[in-house]
Parts: sequence; structure tokens; C-alpha cells
Amino acid sequence: MNNKPNGWALMPLGVFFALYILTFALTGSLEKAPITIAFLLTTVVAIACSRGKIGERINVFCRGAADETILLMVVIFVLAGAFAGSAKGMGAVDATVNAVLYLLPENMIPASIFIAACFVSLSMGTSCGTIAALAPIAAGLAPQIGISIPAMIGIVVGGAMFGDNLSYISDTTIVATRTQEVRMKDKFIVNLNIVLPVAILVMLIYIWQGFGLKGEMAGTDIAWLKILPYIVVLITALAGINVIVVLLCGILLSGFIGLLDADFTAWTWMAEANNGILGMSELIIVSLIAGGMFKVIHYNGGIEWLITKLLRKISSKRTAEGSIAVLISFTNVCTANNTIALLIVGPIARKISDNFGIDRRRTASLLDTFSCFAQGLLPYGAQLLIASGIAGIRPISIVPHLYYPFLLGIAATVAIVFQWPRKFTRIK
Repeated sequence: MNNKPNGWALMPLGVFFALYILTFALTGSLEKAPITIAFLLTTVVAIACSRGKIGERINVFCRGAADETILLMVVIFVLAGAFAGSAKGMGAVDATVNAVLYLLPENMIPASIFIAACFVSLSMGTSCGTIAALAPIAAGLAPQIGISIPAMIGIVVGGAMFGDNLSYISDTTIVATRTQEVRMKDKFIVNLNIVLPVAILVMLIYIWQGFGLKGEMAGTDIAWLKILPYIVVLITALAGINVIVVLLCGILLSGFIGLLDADFTAWTWMAEANNGILGMSELIIVSLIAGGMFKVIHYNGGIEWLITKLLRKISSKRTAEGSIAVLISFTNVCTANNTIALLIVGPIARKISDNFGIDRRRTASLLDTFSCFAQGLLPYGAQLLIASGIAGIRPISIVPHLYYPFLLGIAATVAIVFQWPRKFTRIK
């Protein structure tokens, strides 16, 4: 393998970013450039820039796409999609939202919406799905209780990013842990030390804002049994059970509970699970292509060149972690997709971690946290676009009300400066 440092090997990444910058300059939207096509074009550039016979270059790409880590991610994505589809199809999302709103008093409506968004996103593993489920409720409640619609939507987006960052079945968690080759449970523990104080602070802010508010909460007709799959998945995941076993249990439990409902049949179950899997199809395709493309870049010495350049600027663990934070945030801003940003930066971050003795569990946490921080604030990101579309407002109007993403970025930066949590500042 040719691993000599070679800056030209990074040309595909330059093409990737240039494509998005050009798309945004010409159309004002990053959505015009499909992510699969962007990666396909950059892969063609990567293979074209390689040396050797065309058959050998393609074989290098295929070895990267068939890497054990990539294929395991694909399996997890498939199962996560099937679980999310099954649970949503049998009514788990609606039941969870109603339960959270019912259990909390009226003057805690902002806080209850935030808690609902946190729990639903933690259970579903998708910020976009959480926003789609909760944004209509939040937008409807806003005028009734005297809060602006952008402020209520900001609460939903903040809670959604909390779960996106922590959930065991979130695509960002899967990619962050697999690229760093660490257990999800360990990354969760590191993350929780950083984000839990932020979530508590934000919840207290919403409780304070809720004093004096009155509104209609959910009724008492709540299907408590339908919440069980989310609780079981969360508990078994925290217990350290293999994520594939956890997801299989969640799929089966969702289906069995759904079958108790006359409107949910075995055919409905299969259809909903299939829809959930299809919802992951783009991510699966991109993961395979990205795995192959990075293998080609690594083969040509691109990663080694970048690491060599970065090492000259890095003098300590703090600056190494800061470099990782800047890399993932910048890449996220360019791609408007935190999962794709993690796929790009993950291999580079692992190299930096190994060179400077950074615990990979901490690296996985920082990658995921800063990617969610950046993604949660992007007016052209999927989360704010979905939220604004549902609420009928401009995406930029939501940004000033995104307390959680703002404070998340501050907390993660403080964690780097003060090397917190201490337990994970030593190499494993």
C-alpha cells in the first residue's frame, strides 16, 4: 500500500466541498446537490487520481466499502430503521408525546415540550423524526399560551438534538462510535457528563419561562403500553447489551404490541418496518461509498499528509481536541449533514487521537457533540428546514431561540479547555 504523505490525494474532498459551495452560491440551497451524487462524483475523482491499473484502483475502493466497520454500520442502520418504522407505525411516538404532556402541569408546557422532544429523540434516534412528530403540537400550542411560534419550535429542535447526540440508535452515534472503534455505552457515559448539565439548565430556563402560562394539555386517553418498546430499548442499551440484539428486541416488541391493536396487522408491521429501512437507504449508500472513497484516499497517502500537517500545529491534547472540534464543525457547516460530516472526519480524528493519546471514547463524544452543535444551528440544515416548513416560519427566525445547541457548543468547548470529564482524559 502506498501510504506516503500526498496532499493531492485529498483532492476528492476538495471537490466535495467545492460542489456544495458552488451549489449554494448558484441556488441558495444545499438540497439541490443530492448527497449520494456528490459522493459518487468525488469517488470518481478519487479513483481517477490514483495510480495503477484501473482494476486495482477499483479493488481498493471495494475493500474500503466492504470494511467490517462499514458493513456493521449498515446492519445497524437497517435494524434501526426497522425499529423506528415499527414503533412509529404502531403509535409509540404519539403515545410518548401524550404521556409526557399529560404527566407535567400546565405551567410547564415549554419544559414539557422540551422533555418530550428529548425522550422521543432519545428513543427514536432521529432528530428529524422527532421534529416532524412534535413541531405541529408545539406550533399549535404557541398562540394558546402566549409564546411565539419560533420560540416553541426552538424548544422542539433543542430537545431533538439532545437525543440525536445521545441515542444508541442515532446514526450519528453509530458512526461516531464505529469510526473510533469504541462501545456505544462508553461514549454515552462521556457524552452524558458533558450534555446533562446543559439539558438541566435549559429545562430550568423553560420552567422559569412557563410561570403564569396556561393551556390545554393532552387528554387522559394514553396508550401506556405503546411506550414500552422505547423504554426496553433504552434500558437494555444502557445495560451494555449488543446493539443488534437491542434493536431486534425493539422490533419484535413493537410488532407484538401493535398486533394487540385491531388496526395493526402483520402486513402493516412489515410495511412500516420496510418504510423505516427505506428511510435509511440514502445513509446506507453514502456509508458504503464513503468507506470506499476514504480507503482510496488513505491508499494514496492523503490522510497521512493531513495528519502530518496537523501535527505541526498541535502541541497538546487540548489543541488536538480543539482541532477535532473545528474539523467536524467546519465539515458540518459545509455538508449540512452531521452524519456525513462524521463519516468524513471520523478516520482523521482517530489518527489524531492515537498520535496524542486521546481516549477514543472521548473523541467519539466530542465528534458527535460538536457535529450536533453545528447541525442544530444551521438555517439550511434538515432539522430547521423541516421545523420551519411545518410551522410556516423562516428557518432563520428559529436560530435565536436555540438555547440547547448554543449551550451545547459552549459546554463542549469548556470540556476541552478544562479536560472534563477527568476519567476520560487518559488514553484507554
